[in-house]
Amino acid sequence: MKKVFKILIYTTVILFSIIGFGLTASYFAVKWHITDDPGAVDYNDRIYKEIADKTSNSVRNDSAYFQMLNNERAEDYMKIMVIGKFYPYNANLILNAVNSTTDPTLADKLLAAMDYKLADNKDYQQLLLKAKELSEQQIKLDTMPSVYAWMNVPEWNDLRIAISKDKRIIDSAANIAGVEPRLIVCCLIGEQIRLFNSKREIFKSVIKPLKILSVESQFSLGVTGIKDFTAMAIERNLKDSVSDYYIGKKYEHLLDFTSQVPDTERYYRLVNYRNHFWQYFYTALYLKQVEKQWRSKNFDISNRPEILTTLYNVGFMFSKPKADPKVGGSTIKINEKPYTFGGVGFDFYYSGELANEFPYLQKKFWD
Repeated sequence: MKKVFKILIYTTVILFSIIGFGLTASYFAVKWHITDDPGAVDYNDRIYKEIADKTSNSVRNDSAYFQMLNNERAEDYMKIMVIGKFYPYNANLILNAVNSTTDPTLADKLLAAMDYKLADNKDYQQLLLKAKELSEQQIKLDTMPSVYAWMNVPEWNDLRIAISKDKRIIDSAANIAGVEPRLIVCCLIGEQIRLFNSKREIFKSVIKPLKILSVESQFSLGVTGIKDFTAMAIERNLKDSVSDYYIGKKYEHLLDFTSQVPDTERYYRLVNYRNHFWQYFYTALYLKQVEKQWRSKNFDISNRPEILTTLYNVGFMFSKPKADPKVGGSTIKINEKPYTFGGVGFDFYYSGELANEFPYLQKKFWD
């Protein structure tokens, strides 16, 4: 028995010694990082790094960089559409992520990740190549028809050039009045386009050869066709603080006259063929006053260019705020097809024409 007991004691001591040695060795192995597992390196590590670094090294805050990103945004959406052909679920996720982010480089990274995943998908690669080829095709003006029929007449291209020449003056008048320049152009086009048919000889002799706008000097005045009595009403509204058209104290003296003969001074403002600033300025102030009138009655028409254009054409007398305003105004015939003044304004505003010269602003009116 003593011998058996002795063996058990020795065995126990030896076992505990081994365990103690193991624990001690483990402690020092951990302490000295001997047992650290470096893990497996993903086969695609290089690809992941390239995607992460795709744009991060070139991020800048200058306007030229962000203009470049804006130009590339159309290509991003094109690629998302191609992805949607094969994996609509993933395309939808990417689209939502791109539209909700403030990171201008995110689209590149998300799309690069998809390119990697679909690198072996020949159908995807072929469709993407075809889409890129189509997007890079240079479409010359005057060679492709527009969905807006009246823009297919040859006179439209001459008018477009003439309007572009006045960009600086239109922008100046719009900024002082606090009105989106594109809204002013809607009114300008409605007035000038009437010359396509009703005053064709004027168009042939002025707009077409010289690429300048026609200045009217009889019943409607200037390039935007303002009536004399409408101009006087705009002037009165600036100073009438109890009027629904009153747009604020800072605007009260913007149309003050410098001479003792306001009627004559007003007339020359509105028929000046060398400088159209006052003509655009009166138009901008009219739009701002009418928008204020409707807003004071809790009707927001700031995002309704077709209504604003219609109201510009029909005048203050017919500007009656209501829940269901109608688009209309004078009937304009182009190639024997009738259009309304407000309808032409709608077509131009949403056509994308002259968007580089007169871009779409988030705010249409401001103080």
